[in-house]
Amino acid sequence: MSGAEATDAELIHRSLEDAEEFREVFERHYDAVRRFTQRIVGREAGEEIAAQTFLIAFERRAAYDLGYPSARSWLFGIGYNVARHHLRSERSQQDLLARLPRVREATDPIEMETLDAARLAPILRTALSGLRPEQRSPFVLVVLGELTYQETADVLAIPIGSVRSRIHRAREKLRELLMDLGETPDGGDEEIAPGPDDDTTTEAPETDG
Repeated sequence: MSGAEATDAELIHRSLEDAEEFREVFERHYDAVRRFTQRIVGREAGEEIAAQTFLIAFERRAAYDLGYPSARSWLFGIGYNVARHHLRSERSQQDLLARLPRVREATDPIEMETLDAARLAPILRTALSGLRPEQRSPFVLVVLGELTYQETADVLAIPIGSVRSRIHRAREKLRELLMDLGETPDGGDEEIAPGPDDDTTTEAPETDG
């Protein structure tokens, strides 16, 4: 089987015998990981953190769960943890929130593109800074990392239902502030609409301990 046909899991497993096999995993995912870390910490530091992410991944590859064919969420999880450590040591958590993208693609799970970001960015930062860390992390991974809910659940090692409920709370916080300030668009709740990962069933709210 050629490297182009192999899954990430197969390549990682083979890299235990031949380290060169890990190069294909790097080439497949480096650009996406770099874009993610640059959104969090900036261009220069983001490149360094992306490189560090793959160094850590290579060193830890023996522990990779081969039940996951794609290493995408594993790599993003490593990158997110390195970026968080960088922010704690170099800047405040507010710097991460200040890097929320001002323009989103139409496929954004949170539908952020319908907000007037230039006008509402301070409100969004205020809302997100008021979230508890366990609620903020899923939101950051979905919005900045563009991960699916399932990938976010894998990264944070929590049930997908917890991801949905925590992002729901972020939406509620945003909606509350927008309404308080008279900023709710004509579409009402549509400004923070369910994303493609959402189903139409109603889940019981998660209870934080």
